[in-house]
Amino acid sequence: MEEARRGTTPMIKRIAEKEGVSEEFVRNGIASGRIVVPCNPKHNPEPAAIGEGMGVKVNVNLGTSRDLADICSELKKLDIAIKYGADAVMDLSTGGDIDRIRKTLIKKAPMMMGSVPIYQTGLTAARKDAIVNMTEDDIFDGIEKHAKDGMDFMTVHCGITKESVAWLKKSKRKTDVVSRGGSFLTAWILHNEEENPLYKNFDYLLELARKYEFALSLGDGFRPGCIDDASDQAQLSELMTLGHLVTRCREAGVQSMVEGPGHVPLDQVPMNIHLEKRLCHNAPFYVLGPLVTDIAPGYDHIVGAIGGAVAAQHGADFLCYLTPAEHLGLPDEEDVREGLIASKIAAHVGDLCFGRGREMDTKMAKARKALDWNTMFEVCIDPEKARRYRARGCTKEEDGCSMCGDVCAVKIVNKYLIKNGPNEDC
Repeated sequence: MEEARRGTTPMIKRIAEKEGVSEEFVRNGIASGRIVVPCNPKHNPEPAAIGEGMGVKVNVNLGTSRDLADICSELKKLDIAIKYGADAVMDLSTGGDIDRIRKTLIKKAPMMMGSVPIYQTGLTAARKDAIVNMTEDDIFDGIEKHAKDGMDFMTVHCGITKESVAWLKKSKRKTDVVSRGGSFLTAWILHNEEENPLYKNFDYLLELARKYEFALSLGDGFRPGCIDDASDQAQLSELMTLGHLVTRCREAGVQSMVEGPGHVPLDQVPMNIHLEKRLCHNAPFYVLGPLVTDIAPGYDHIVGAIGGAVAAQHGADFLCYLTPAEHLGLPDEEDVREGLIASKIAAHVGDLCFGRGREMDTKMAKARKALDWNTMFEVCIDPEKARRYRARGCTKEEDGCSMCGDVCAVKIVNKYLIKNGPNEDC
């Protein structure tokens, strides 16, 4: 932010060229905090801009669990994220040698990378005694450890306070707290009867962010965990607190974005996006889904893509993917591929609403008109899957597909429309 406030930099020039906007637009966006470019010098990833006027970005969650702690599998998932164009990955590991896993992933990830340090801190405390007995020093030492390893952005649940926890206790929520980090801090506040260290010592957190140059992703610890809990007082009170913290970040020259909102019915998605932009001063919005129904386990990547597309249409900047395994278990490599592609589609649908990426759809339309299959495969998001479907029942020599065969609408109209065209001989 401070470099952008002083003038244009080589990074700003690269971003402007990639996004198809002016260097001054990018510079002003970063300087004001409406655009963030997470980039820890220790990692130094290929820069990607998140925020106002930028293409919608997509994140892939990686990481082990207690029951599945195979680093080789996580590296294969990272390869899939790279292959299909994820803009970011997050390491959410909670099993195995977490330090080694994080360092291995960040070394191999060319894109920006994030983490949630309190996961590791809480688990370490739980092994010794209990999550609620982690100390303030434990929490900040965990953040500093991840920063030293090169994390470009970190989710920090600073908006959960003693006051908001008191409101939660009085609420009629059906699912209470579904954020893992949010649950750690809610339990900590209730047990210790103290203020959230991340909120109370926010200035120290800003010092760490400035020192190591990582961006803050202000986590939504009270995001709704079901449709019935959407847009309630607990969620919105936290969002207002995050708005105040965004202002403090900008005053300190620290990049920040805001996370939200979880499970939200489709008709409330636009309102949630507009509220975040209003209350958080147009900070980039990193949306988790949104999940627009609760009854589709096994298909939550589709549910999230529906919500993500509408969110992107109304100004969401960064989509966190969901996989078919959401709410059921740790995703495997195929789940990661399906989830990423679903979110990439949602991001592109959102971009089209702002005129971004339209040339790709135009190229596809022309290729379909010409029955140019190779160009269709080059343009589509998942060429391998498209080629497999095309190959079913068709030989390479055929110009149609196995669905229409000789009664292909494009072939028929191409034949007669050309013959009867104004520039053709009768």
